[in-house]
Amino acid sequence: MTEGLTWGLPVIGYLFLAGVGAGAMTVSASMFLRGGDYGNSMHVDTARYGALLAPFPIIIGSGLLVLELGSFEVGNWFRFLNLYMVLNLSPMSIGTWLITATIGVSVVYAYTYLPNAPGITTEQRYKLRNVFSWLAIPLGISTAVYTGILLGAMPSRPFWNSPILALLFLVSALSTGIAAILLLRAIFHSGEMEHESERHIVHSGYLLTASDAMLIGFELMVIFLFIMYAHLTVGDVREAVSVLFTSTTLAPLFWFVIIVLGLIIPALIEIYYVVPKLLRHREFIVPRWVEIGVAILVLVGGFTLRYVVVVAGQITEPAGLHFFPTGLNFF
Repeated sequence: MTEGLTWGLPVIGYLFLAGVGAGAMTVSASMFLRGGDYGNSMHVDTARYGALLAPFPIIIGSGLLVLELGSFEVGNWFRFLNLYMVLNLSPMSIGTWLITATIGVSVVYAYTYLPNAPGITTEQRYKLRNVFSWLAIPLGISTAVYTGILLGAMPSRPFWNSPILALLFLVSALSTGIAAILLLRAIFHSGEMEHESERHIVHSGYLLTASDAMLIGFELMVIFLFIMYAHLTVGDVREAVSVLFTSTTLAPLFWFVIIVLGLIIPALIEIYYVVPKLLRHREFIVPRWVEIGVAILVLVGGFTLRYVVVVAGQITEPAGLHFFPTGLNFF
């Protein structure tokens, strides 16, 4: 469906993977710091999943963006280095240095979770982890926000020209980051509660699941604000966002895959398991297949959100030109 578009799957993949990585790093660092003493955090086992995951989607997503810039064409292998030659307030310049810093911090932060990490003692590893946890949170949030600013910086594209888009991508990044952590935890963790650390894993799962349910509720509200902002704005923005209602291809993706499958159903399932623990102090137990299924739905919804936003911004006419409400006339 992205055939013929200027920005296709590489950019969509970058926006999604960078969001997942940034969200996982932010959530991991927050969980670790919330656990108390940096050497004996009760959430360290769960935080490890996010820390070890975070660098990979950010690096892969950045590679896709470099690919989109044409740097892998013959004779242009180092074309992307031109982004480092200029330092100004343009979104691309700021984003280049921001992503570079985020990758560096995520790699070091992940290194502190490796068992018997070579080159540093156990005490040094804990101290380094504590320092880089504080760096990971603002950088992760900034990277997640930047993925929305990158699109919003194009005023000629009315669908993207909304101050709410950056907030939407931030909330979605945190939610998909939690989903990625829960997915890894469900796949690789034994689930047995023989030791105190296993109980901490369960408690961490409860906090993550409850947090994700709240984030999904907030994301639904932000989507509502995104649509309402466009509806209350006369002209190009209002007509551009109407593609979410009129397009025979994007409308089903938006309302069914994103809203229903990616947000509402996961939120209802998470609330079903969270409420007994929250109100009645019952044991929090979620079947592994449920954790995996919910996490996959959230991740699919997060990817589809970026897909719809990127495609919708390109199939709607630039500001000042006639808009085709049927949407996908270019395919």
